[in-house]
Amino acid sequence: MPTHRLPVRPNLAQLKQQAKDLLRSLRAGEPEALAAWTEVARESIDVHNLKLATAQWLLARSYRAGSWARLVQACKLADAIWDDQPEVVRALVTKHPRLLRESVLIEERNWGPPLTYAANLGRDRIIDVLRACGAQDLSTALDRALLQGRVDTARRLHAMLGRPQLSADLLAGPAYTLNVAGTALALELGTPVCDAAGARLAPVAVVLESDSRNPQAKHAILELYVQHGLELPDTAPMAVHRGRIDLLERHLRSDPHLLSRQFSHEELYPPALGCHDAILATHGTPLSGATLLHLCVDYDELETARWLLARGMHVDARAAVDAEGFGGHTALFATVVSQPSFWSNRRAEHAAPFTQLLLERGADPTVRASLRKQLHPGYGPDSLHEYRDVTALAWGQRFHDRRFVNARALELIAARLGED
Repeated sequence: MPTHRLPVRPNLAQLKQQAKDLLRSLRAGEPEALAAWTEVARESIDVHNLKLATAQWLLARSYRAGSWARLVQACKLADAIWDDQPEVVRALVTKHPRLLRESVLIEERNWGPPLTYAANLGRDRIIDVLRACGAQDLSTALDRALLQGRVDTARRLHAMLGRPQLSADLLAGPAYTLNVAGTALALELGTPVCDAAGARLAPVAVVLESDSRNPQAKHAILELYVQHGLELPDTAPMAVHRGRIDLLERHLRSDPHLLSRQFSHEELYPPALGCHDAILATHGTPLSGATLLHLCVDYDELETARWLLARGMHVDARAAVDAEGFGGHTALFATVVSQPSFWSNRRAEHAAPFTQLLLERGADPTVRASLRKQLHPGYGPDSLHEYRDVTALAWGQRFHDRRFVNARALELIAARLGED
């Protein structure tokens, strides 16, 4: 039976409609609906005498809820927290005490039980009510408040916990979301970035490998780590990650070949900082063997890209080609399939500033390369895909996951090819 996850704020009206649609499908004898029933109930069904309650129960099971009533409770509790209605929350958890301990969204763990869920939203009055009702999940609530940058809520939770010494693990949440306020508060409250011997504790790898994209926030978080005692590698790729053009200037003076240099995955994502392989380091077009310009594109570092081009970087500088013939792509390929495009598509934004910049600087859209890509498993099926002898346009047209493809970039490249 297909299983579903409730959205962060489930909609009861939509779920009721889904149950009605499922009832119609069962009565019509649709194979998928009947198979779902058989898998869960393990018995035959009389489609002529079905009631809505049966479809509601089956739908609830698809959301991993034990009953339709539990699914309704999830919606009501989530709504009450979003709408900042502490007395409604109090009534729900008083009538159903188990709700204090269970995830609001049934089996979803990130947003957690009601108190932690409320911390995500900064609902302090509701936190007070739940605490008085016996909720114990203060530590996970603090973690989520920092992740979301709910500074005032995080301070209150830290006080409720007795103002303990915080673990470096609490930096991971705001590192993943690139939340500067949450990071700054965690550091203010004493979260260490290094141990007593100076070894790194700060989650630099999370900052670099996060699927989030916000250059200014990434720069700020890395600088906060440095200000609190962490020493970062003095390399050109790290200068790009930090947004430090002044450091790039120094590297260029000492290395006249910097602008044509191809960097290994390990140079872009140092294992000494806790970084992982190319699959777990979330990005779009492959970066292994890439130049600093490729790196800028996938990290949305437009200012640094302009600086590189102004200093003489070739707009069609290619990535390295591996022993099996994959690679050789230019930064234009990266403007088509990238991590920033994933977020732009989710926000229904239709811009391609990097594509426009590179084409204005003379990028050649007829360059061909062979690429292979395996996405992070968090995006779903993570099988390896190969694309041989493709242009940047074909790379985007054929890419197996459209969420990472910048449609506007394809339009610009297609228009340039048409002009030529």
